[in-house]
Amino acid sequence: MLLIAPSILASDFTALGKQIASAEQGGADWIHIDVMDGHFVPNITFGPPLVKAARRCTKLPLDVHLMIEKPERYIDAFVESGADHLTVHYETCPHLHRTIQHIHSAGAKAGVCVNPGTAVSLLQDILADVELVLVMSVNPGFGGQTFIPHTLPRLKQAASLIKATKPTVHLQVDGGIDRDTSRAVVNAGADVLVAGSFIFGSQDIPGAVRALRASALSVEA
Repeated sequence: MLLIAPSILASDFTALGKQIASAEQGGADWIHIDVMDGHFVPNITFGPPLVKAARRCTKLPLDVHLMIEKPERYIDAFVESGADHLTVHYETCPHLHRTIQHIHSAGAKAGVCVNPGTAVSLLQDILADVELVLVMSVNPGFGGQTFIPHTLPRLKQAASLIKATKPTVHLQVDGGIDRDTSRAVVNAGADVLVAGSFIFGSQDIPGAVRALRASALSVEA
C-alpha cells in the first residue's frame, strides 16, 4: 500500500493546524516532520514543541525525521511530544543498534536514513531491527531541491535488501518528490512518499495529495 507523508517543512506555520487538516482531507497517511540542528545539516528548524503542536492538530501518525547530531539525547522528548515514528541517520549514530533500541523502548517505531553519498548496503545489518528505511533523494537541509536521479538504483537496492531481510519494512523516499518523480520511485520500490513543496506549495493542498497518489500509482502507457 502506498503511503503519502506531507512534510510540514514547506507549510505555512502561521496556519499549521489548517494546513495539516487540508492534507488530511486529501488523504494523507502520515505527517512528516523534519528536525534540523544546523550542525549535521545546514539549517535549523524545530524541536519537540512543534511536534507537540502538530499532535494536537491531527490523529495521523507523526513521522519525525531527526537530521541532528547525537539524536539519542532527544529521543524521549520527541516521543513524549507525540512522535509515532523516529528516523535517525546512519551517519550520526556510531552506536546505531543501541539508538534503535532506545527508540523502541521509548514507545515509537524506528527508522534509519541514508544520505545520497552513503552506501545503501550499509543498512543490511540493521534492517531486521527497524520498521522503516529512508533513502534521501536530495542532500538534506533544505526543501524544494531537485531530485537526484541516481536515487532510483539506490531505492531498488534497498528494496531488494528489505525483501530478503524483513519485507514488512517501509521504504521511504524524501526530496524532490512531485508528479514527475513519484511514479519512478514507486516503481523502484518506495512505498512511502514524503513531499513538501509539491503539497504545501499548492493552492489546493487536498488536491495535491490526491494528485501525487494518482501519479505515483499510474500505469505507464
